[in-house]
Amino acid sequence: MTHRMTDRTRTVDVPLRWLDDVPADLTLAGVTCGVPLPRAAVTDAAGLRVLDAAGSPVAAQCWPLATWPDGSVKWSGVALGADHDPAPGYRVVHEPAAPAATPGHVVRVTEDADAVTVDTGAARVVVGRSGPDVVRSVVVGDAEVASAGRLVSSRQDHPEPAHRDRTEAVGVVTGCVVEQAGPLRVVVRVTGVHRDAGGGREWLPFTLRLVLAAGAATFRVVHSFVWDGDPDRDFLSSLGLRFTVPLRAETYDRHVRLAGADGGFLREAVQGLTGLRRDPGAAVRAAQLAGRPTPPRETWQRDVGRLVRWVPAWTDYALRQPTANGFTIQKRTAPDRPWIDVAQGTRADGLAYVGDTSGGLAVGMTGFWQSHPTGIDVRGAASDAATLTLWLWSPDVPPMDLRFYHDGLGQEDYTDQLDALEITYEDYEPGFGSAHGIGRTHELTVTGFSATPDVAELARLARGTATRPQLVPTPEALHGARVLGDWDLPDRDEPRRAELEDRLDFLLDFYVGQVDQRSWYGFWSYGDVMHAYDRDRHTWRYDVGGYAWDNSELSPDLWLWTSFLRTGRADVFRLAERMTRHTGDVDVYHTGPWKGLGSRHNVQHWGCSAKQLRISTPAYRRHHYFLTGDEHTRDLMLELRDSDATFLGLDPTRKVRPDAGTYAPRRGALAVGLGTDWSALAATWLADWEITGNERSRDRLLGTMADIGALRHGFFTGEALYDLDSGRFDTTRERVTVSHLSAVFGLVEVCSELVDLVDAGDVDVPAFRDAWLQYCRLYLADPAEQEAELGTRLTGTNLEQAHSRLAAYAAHHLGDDALADRAWSAYFRGGEFMGDEAFKAVRVSPPEVLSPVDEARTLSTNDAAQCGLATIQNLALVGHRLRA
Repeated sequence: MTHRMTDRTRTVDVPLRWLDDVPADLTLAGVTCGVPLPRAAVTDAAGLRVLDAAGSPVAAQCWPLATWPDGSVKWSGVALGADHDPAPGYRVVHEPAAPAATPGHVVRVTEDADAVTVDTGAARVVVGRSGPDVVRSVVVGDAEVASAGRLVSSRQDHPEPAHRDRTEAVGVVTGCVVEQAGPLRVVVRVTGVHRDAGGGREWLPFTLRLVLAAGAATFRVVHSFVWDGDPDRDFLSSLGLRFTVPLRAETYDRHVRLAGADGGFLREAVQGLTGLRRDPGAAVRAAQLAGRPTPPRETWQRDVGRLVRWVPAWTDYALRQPTANGFTIQKRTAPDRPWIDVAQGTRADGLAYVGDTSGGLAVGMTGFWQSHPTGIDVRGAASDAATLTLWLWSPDVPPMDLRFYHDGLGQEDYTDQLDALEITYEDYEPGFGSAHGIGRTHELTVTGFSATPDVAELARLARGTATRPQLVPTPEALHGARVLGDWDLPDRDEPRRAELEDRLDFLLDFYVGQVDQRSWYGFWSYGDVMHAYDRDRHTWRYDVGGYAWDNSELSPDLWLWTSFLRTGRADVFRLAERMTRHTGDVDVYHTGPWKGLGSRHNVQHWGCSAKQLRISTPAYRRHHYFLTGDEHTRDLMLELRDSDATFLGLDPTRKVRPDAGTYAPRRGALAVGLGTDWSALAATWLADWEITGNERSRDRLLGTMADIGALRHGFFTGEALYDLDSGRFDTTRERVTVSHLSAVFGLVEVCSELVDLVDAGDVDVPAFRDAWLQYCRLYLADPAEQEAELGTRLTGTNLEQAHSRLAAYAAHHLGDDALADRAWSAYFRGGEFMGDEAFKAVRVSPPEVLSPVDEARTLSTNDAAQCGLATIQNLALVGHRLRA
């Protein structure tokens, strides 16, 4: 009997929608998302229920992602299995008394000392706790369709392509933990290192998560690794995931499928029966093309059953995607025979299958062509067991060269380095442009089959791998939950407001388009955007010091995520998600002397000597984790919980500190800026507290909030001395200093959330609220007003448009229309590109450029991100005064 829930006493009702089109099914490892919940409404996520569009219960697994200070659930993860047809939309409700829907399948986990076995009902996967095989076995039905799933790599000690000089390595498992055990979603976390063949050196530590869903033969693999080598002698020449696939049928009943561009597939048998001089018959040809067993050989026409022994078997296949705009496919009959060209194309979808009529395996990768140089190999398809390798770094391109891009140009001391900063905006320091400690994450899918699938099924799998089906709360639901800062929904009812909405759309459209026009792709770069534009060359300043890759400068991450929250745009979500992956992995150090710090903008993502928390801040990651439940993003935030200790080893303002002659970092008196530094620490402590309940992080957050409130000039003190052991600031410091950068790296957003906690009575730190409102009220105030309250007039209050949102915030909370009008005046007066022409794209065509591109001539990512955030937040806070 179907149970239908009523709306009579429902206090939680969160509608969910598909980010893209409704998927055909959920067999691609189910779906996982996050939903926001009101404070005090849900104490146990197990009491949440999911309804389909008709109001019928759907089996779901729910768990807390974050909690409110009172212990109630703030964000809940929601997972659906793969055993039902997707509904156009869903609703998450809190009705613990209502019976939960019974799933068609559940995931069963069996653990022993040697392995973890996960049975989804559609496949059985064995994960090793030690040794080289991460995935020891994949079984579909009664047949093992894959084994020996392992990470493989190679390196060499010079940057020139040379296969003969390579040292081969394999990933070795050092740990295996079941993070989630069902009933609908299982997550197994495997850790390890790459070890040279035959033993010896270990490097490239990795974390690999397998995400398995009830009823799904497909499981996701989220692979992250840390590059911990020496850039001058370690040149990674290949990195991949390899499976062994048993083959039992005759060679003419074995099949290879390689995804090309735009949903196309190369579909071939290892030993072809089509196109021959003699025709075996339509039934034979049709069976082979479809991957079905061919009729008995003795029934083949024209003696082809006897003559087939003279048809060569193609044992090896290779697809290579060396750039974002071109791939090749080749095949050969034996390792000592030449490669024969098969096809070429533009952007391969990044999925391959090998198997026979008794089963096989498909492996795919999200962002395949965007993450070039990538590749896929099938080897030994004419033998008893083939190998299928998906290359994250192709072995047929020059090895990875992570050396710094110039020799320093003689910049040996701070004087020279600051002088050079004036011309290229590059903050160089010898030894600081090192890639040691950066990381990279890839998402893959692995699917076992009991027989060679129809090519349409593989095409569906390739689409789902390239663009993962994702449920998200509606913008209205997110707005109603009052989470993640100050924003409202798009509103075009008033002409001037509609004009600003058009400008917001233009900025988003422009940047989404620039990614492809400018080919912002590649292994280390996919997900980042450029910092500033060169109008003379009609290109972004990819080769000019600090003007190249942006590395989260002035918070484009926050701009994109906030824009998604209010619009629900799929293209904005995808760009924001990819940026979160990139900036959290590549732009941040995960081991070594700068662990926990990020690198400022540069020609190389790791090149700048400014290693700071403002780049690694969880303020740029929380949206992704809360919306998706992604465990790796959670790891990136939680690994920063002790990042306050980084100030002991590296002073972020060492080159420009006015008291450099007397200041020395020590545990009891670390100089911590109250803008970019403290906002990153506060975001870290808040994330750790709400995700794990860590009392140390809670106490440091609330303690430093109280200390800022106790400082005579609050945030205007600029910098306070921090005691690493107690986690508190010295509140006796009296000075007034301000930086135009303090509020543009997440301080506005984290303070908004913290003040909400104060206003709701969740935390008792009223002086912090007063200090933040003072900063917001006075930053753009009349100099006389500043002097009357602070004893001095502020200087260096640049980025007027960006800081107009501070005045808007204070105006909203104080009910001050005059201050609201000042915010809008500063917004329109301070915009460096607010003229109408700035929001129009200009097409530039050859021969001035290599290919046609659009440019907005005065645009920089700094301007776009801060204009976008200021526009969004001003509309939300003081939009009622826009007409005035």
